Amino acid sequence: MVRALFVWGGWEGHQPRETTEFIAGRVRDAGLEPEVCDTLAVFDDSETLARFDVIVPCWTMGEISQDRVQALEGAVRRGCGLAGWHGGMGDAFRLSTDYQFMVGGQFVAHPGNIIDYSVEITDLDHPITRDVARTMRVFAVHSEQYYMHVDPANHVLAVTEFDGEHTPWIAGVQMPVLWTRMHGTGRVAYCSIGHGMADLVCDPVPELVTRSILWAARAL
Repeated sequence: MVRALFVWGGWEGHQPRETTEFIAGRVRDAGLEPEVCDTLAVFDDSETLARFDVIVPCWTMGEISQDRVQALEGAVRRGCGLAGWHGGMGDAFRLSTDYQFMVGGQFVAHPGNIIDYSVEITDLDHPITRDVARTMRVFAVHSEQYYMHVDPANHVLAVTEFDGEHTPWIAGVQMPVLWTRMHGTGRVAYCSIGHGMADLVCDPVPELVTRSILWAARAL
C-alpha cells in the first residue's frame, strides 16, 4: 500500500484542515492510504517518516526547527515524495532556506489579491498533466496569482502570465504555476493554485493536485 502523510497547520486563512481533508479523500479514492496530522512533531521521528511514500505539507507560514527541517529533507532526499499546493507548501516556514531549496520556490507576492487570470499547461505529455491537457490546456482561475521566486532547475508543467494591471513593471512575465523536480532521490511536485476550498473544487485544480501527489509517491 502506498502511504501519504498529510501535515496541516499554520495560517488559518488558507483553510488548512478543510483543504487537507478534501485532498486526502481524493488521494484515498485514488488508492493511496492517507494519514492526517496537525503537528510538526511528526518530523521528530525518522522511523515514522520512513513509513511514508509521500509527504504533503499544508502549513502556511509558521516556524519549524532546523532539526525538523533536516528530518523532512532527509526523508525526501532518501526517496520519499513531497507534494502540495499554494501557500501550504510554497509559503511555509519563510525563515528556512533549506526548506525552500527542497520545494523549488517561495511565494513573494500576489498583485491585485483575488483576481481573474488564466493558466496554460505547457508540458502536455507529463503524467500529471496529459489527461487534463486533452480538454483544458488553458483554463481560467479566480484567485491569487502567485508571483514566486523559483528555482531554474524546476521542470515546469504550467504557467501564468501577468498582465501588469496591478504591477506594470512585471507585465508579460510568465510565472510557473505547476512544477516538478528531484531532491536527492525524492520526487517533488508543487501547484501554486489552492488558496482555499473555492479553488480546490474548481476543475481542473483538484485533479492536478491529486495527480501531483500520486506522481510524487511514484503511484502514477
